Amino acid sequence: MSAPTPAADLPRTWYAKRSRLITAVLGAVILVGLCVLAVMLPEKGGWGLGSRLGVACTGVLGLAAMIMLGRPKVVAAAGGVTVVNLLRTTHLDWAQIVRVYLRQGDPWVYIDMSNGDTLPVMGIQTSNGKAEAITAARELRSLAEKYGAAPDAR
Repeated sequence: MSAPTPAADLPRTWYAKRSRLITAVLGAVILVGLCVLAVMLPEKGGWGLGSRLGVACTGVLGLAAMIMLGRPKVVAAAGGVTVVNLLRTTHLDWAQIVRVYLRQGDPWVYIDMSNGDTLPVMGIQTSNGKAEAITAARELRSLAEKYGAAPDAR
């Protein structure tokens, strides 16, 4: 794989396209299904306005959960890498990245950081296709090697 050119390759964003599509569709189905259910519930048996609103609000919560599951992405820019996972967003300077890897059997890419921690990168996952994940991991590794090197080593 050839080394990336400085300006042409940045910013670069990776995300799990298939997972994002599936979670968006599933969230919409949950929301629509529960809203339809809320309208169709019989008034007999205690299904008043409050109960119906509760069912509809559960649909909104389901949609929110699906959006959260589809949220992971990775953005590489001149200033570093931003990793957006389910609940946490982490910004890393290029110099903080020691290693980028995807081992056989791993669900997503990992980054070893200079402080000794390991950060899962859920935006590049094998559920989107193993070949695509390997290519994305190589691209991110190449960028980390290029931009993370000490100024005198470039």
